[in-house]
Amino acid sequence: MLKWVLVIVVAVLVLSFFAPQLGKIGLGRLPGDVTVKFRGRLVYLPITSTVLISLFLTALGRVL
Repeated sequence: MLKWVLVIVVAVLVLSFFAPQLGKIGLGRLPGDVTVKFRGRLVYLPITSTVLISLFLTALGRVL
């Protein structure tokens, strides 16, 4: 269980880092992706994008 939580946290951090580039292809603007302004900083939580990328990678892993 702890391994999956760690994978999700890493995925959210990576998606947050690459948010501007992913926004150009449509990820990051999905319903469920949260953008909050907190203490003058823009905090981005790509919840739906993380789920979609996880499903894609899972399907890809099963095919290969």
